[in-house]
Amino acid sequence: MKAKYLFSILSVFFTLCCNKGFSQSYGLGFYSHEVVQDQRTGLDLSPGKTLCFNSSFEIAFDFSFMPAKADYFGYILRFVDNNNENIDLIYDKNSKQKNHFRLIIGDKFSKIAFNIPRDVLFSSWNTIKFKFDYEHQLLHLTCGQFSSQTSLALKKGDCFKILFGANEYLGFKTTDVPPMKIKNVKISEGGDVKYAWPLNEYQGIMVREEMGNKDASVVNPLWIKKLHHEWQLLQTLSIKGAASVAFDAKKEVLNIIGIDSLYKYDIKSGKLDPINYSSGNQNLLRGNQSLYDDKNKRLLNVYVDQKLVSTFDTLSKKWSKNYIPNTPITDFWQFNKFYSETDSSLYLIGGYGHFIYKNQIQRYHLPSGTWQDVKVIGDRFTPRYLAASGNTKTGAYIFGGFGSSSGEQILNPRNLYDLLYFDVKKKTIKKIYELKVEGEHFVFGNSLIINEKSNTYYALVFPKHKFKSHLQLIQGSLLKPEYKRVGSLIPYLFHDINSFADLFYCAESKRFIAVTLFRDEGDRTHIQIYSLYSPPINADVKLLSGSTKNVFIVILMLLAAVGIGWFIYVRRKKRAAVAIKPIIQNTNPIAVVPTSAVNVVADPLKPVSEKKMVEECKSSIFLFGDMQVFDKQGQEITKQFTPLIKELFLVILLYTIRWERGISSEKLKELLWFDKSDESARNNRSVNIAKLKSILEKIEHCTVSKETGYWKIICDFESVYVDYQQYFEIIKDKKKLNKEKISELAKIIKRGPFLPNTSYEWMDPFKAEISNEIIDTYLHFAHSIVIADDPELLIELANYIFYFDSVNEEAMVIKCKALAHLGKHSQSKNTYESFCKEYKLLYGDDFDKSFNDILSD
Repeated sequence: MKAKYLFSILSVFFTLCCNKGFSQSYGLGFYSHEVVQDQRTGLDLSPGKTLCFNSSFEIAFDFSFMPAKADYFGYILRFVDNNNENIDLIYDKNSKQKNHFRLIIGDKFSKIAFNIPRDVLFSSWNTIKFKFDYEHQLLHLTCGQFSSQTSLALKKGDCFKILFGANEYLGFKTTDVPPMKIKNVKISEGGDVKYAWPLNEYQGIMVREEMGNKDASVVNPLWIKKLHHEWQLLQTLSIKGAASVAFDAKKEVLNIIGIDSLYKYDIKSGKLDPINYSSGNQNLLRGNQSLYDDKNKRLLNVYVDQKLVSTFDTLSKKWSKNYIPNTPITDFWQFNKFYSETDSSLYLIGGYGHFIYKNQIQRYHLPSGTWQDVKVIGDRFTPRYLAASGNTKTGAYIFGGFGSSSGEQILNPRNLYDLLYFDVKKKTIKKIYELKVEGEHFVFGNSLIINEKSNTYYALVFPKHKFKSHLQLIQGSLLKPEYKRVGSLIPYLFHDINSFADLFYCAESKRFIAVTLFRDEGDRTHIQIYSLYSPPINADVKLLSGSTKNVFIVILMLLAAVGIGWFIYVRRKKRAAVAIKPIIQNTNPIAVVPTSAVNVVADPLKPVSEKKMVEECKSSIFLFGDMQVFDKQGQEITKQFTPLIKELFLVILLYTIRWERGISSEKLKELLWFDKSDESARNNRSVNIAKLKSILEKIEHCTVSKETGYWKIICDFESVYVDYQQYFEIIKDKKKLNKEKISELAKIIKRGPFLPNTSYEWMDPFKAEISNEIIDTYLHFAHSIVIADDPELLIELANYIFYFDSVNEEAMVIKCKALAHLGKHSQSKNTYESFCKEYKLLYGDDFDKSFNDILSD
């Protein structure tokens, strides 16, 4: 145990002290013309005061522009002295002058002007220095090889307001800011560093100063470290049918292909533009995939089983081909694909279907429209799906996946971690290496991002054995079996054939784009688009303070925590040794429900009466049925939630339980205070969060927290019963369902639908998902029961499904067969006829199966 602790401490130490890539990815980014004026970024080095100097001083900072923005005009740095004279460094992209960086003194341009080559300006940090020379009454400015000076009246004791970007200082207010980023701001006087602001914060509006405790302040900060660690959710979209995506890397546009429309999401601008098909609905079958042919600038959609590739004409808004509907389900789920410029062909690799993993490589030659199976030689290509692929000029890398040696699902399926290379010309497969994975096993998102110059790759990985899973970006070598986790986690609902994840890269914007797709039972695909700036920071960035002096503080804290933990462990062992009776531990994998919240009943499917539940609930939150909240005394306090506090409470609680990490301040503003300025929204949020905390104190063991940077409702679920959390614990792993859990789920939903009298636009996806998941859970459990073993239970399960879906065909079949097995043939026939009437009422068509067909299936 001691060795384990020591290893952990040393791991953290070397992560903190030896991470070379980390230092490259910090600084302060500035929101610019892409947002409204009061959301732009400004940095004040001396909030509420000025900085004064008695001798010559110099200010230096590292500077760069953020790529792929529409407008680059604005103030980079502004000095205002105690005589209200201004010195401004501005950038004017539209200037007719050759030099776009210009220095203004007062209301006139000085002779100091320069330019930075575009590739250097956007891809590298550039150091700019201002030297105020008291002795010679000069102002010097240097940037790289450029150096110039101009006369300036200076005297000892001069004081300056030093402002970067937007500001609201006296008569010098401005909101014109170029989309820039800065770091390592230093002020030296007399040759010695007097102030230093690294700008290496992860979040917050206070900027730490390292030398003289002169902390700066920032408004609307865009912290670079956070952009390189935390995936940003750019867009969510829900469309009908089995949608797929394709990425136009040159234009940095994500194409989302739907049944009746193509949606183009511009990564740079954040705009989503729909294009309605003039060719009518496209029969997108489940398992279809799309890709963008960069060479010929065309969008392709493919469905392997019908050997069809359809091309979209952007001018006519038509697809060249359509697929035959109502055909057997695909044999090629989650296949990999790439376009080869060498032979103008589309290659389709592997896949899974009907309990068989594939190692088939298929080629579609676009000019001739012909298909062929590619016969390859070389190293073994194990049948697989859920692999990643990334193309090069001569072929493609294929990495990992899940499969078996024989291809049969029943014969020892396993995770695969081999990196292979498929050569298009030679038609060979070469194994590069086998990756060794410790800890939780994973499979891959569909694409690899390949960098042949550095012989590296990026990929998305995730554990396939979880529904409520997560995507993790990894960076590895193409030459040797090593990788590291980078960036934060992305929530990912993985339901095998209903889910899809892909990874793309924007070379100009220097961003990774992750896309997740989840098709629900209502035949709608939910798409989420995420962004992470490159280079990504190691996954454990939040341990990093950015200052080496704080590294040792972190280590000391860890040592103290280990010491305290060891002390508690020893004390507990001693107490356990002298205990009169052994402690019976709860081995139930779901969260413990307080006995005051739910009674144990003899019949496992008989729900507790609502009245009795309310009377005995203490420290409980109910969301199924009307929202009810009970304090630690068992008194209902629901009426203390005003409409706004109720919505605030619900959005934070649901995001906390559903997405685990909670909700950001920006998202809260978008949902609750979209019509207010940033300052007004912050004030409203602060006031209402305080009120909410006051109410939650009455529950005990439940509060609002923002320690992680996201707003979360933190509850001790062993002391506080939340039915939505309990519901999640039950449904998240359907493989572990049993009669006890099904009984518990029944008790929850018998109170009523999820918040039936509460209607917010943002809540609709939650309600739809809960309804679908409950139906899926009951059906999953019902299919595991033989009718002869427990027909009464199956009838109950079918009734619960009808509670959410009155025309669920599977539930009707289960109930009819169970009733018939019990000899209740008339009830079975009545169930069928009621279903047919409801079906006719809802769809306007007759149900196409007879009662005898139902019983004989």
